[in-house]
Amino acid sequence: MKATMMLAMAAVFVVAGCAQPSDEAQIARVPAATSNPDITSGLQPIFVSGADLVWFDLDPKNAPGVQLATVWGDPVAGAFGAFMRLPAGFDSPLHRHTHPMKVVFVSGTYIQEPDGAPVVQLGPGSFMMQPGGNYRHRTSCGTNSDCVFFVESAGAFDMIVMEDSPSGE
Repeated sequence: MKATMMLAMAAVFVVAGCAQPSDEAQIARVPAATSNPDITSGLQPIFVSGADLVWFDLDPKNAPGVQLATVWGDPVAGAFGAFMRLPAGFDSPLHRHTHPMKVVFVSGTYIQEPDGAPVVQLGPGSFMMQPGGNYRHRTSCGTNSDCVFFVESAGAFDMIVMEDSPSGE
């Protein structure tokens, strides 16, 4: 029980990524209560029950089935913390993100294939610090269950598909 509580707390206080906002993107703005700068000042506790998470489709056209539940901040405009869900079997094209992301994995088997490097598989309780900038990679989720993770970033969420990726055309 103590280990489960520690993992849950770590997930709430730590943070990653998968769809570039575009004209078709459906990234919703967070409720005003979570975009209040005082909520992340460290001066007040933040409690978010899993039952209170509001999941929405991140980008139904370009990333079908990928969902986000924002805990604080605004993933469209800047710094944020959110839970993300990739459906079992999800597979992205080769891409990169502008901002680094910190990620704590809650469920499923997350698979990342860095461009030119060995594949990495991470399960529940694992952590990843993903660089921003020119770190090119593919992201997928194992076929046995959805991948749920908590992601935190100091900048807005995006996904820049590489033109040389078969899916980036």
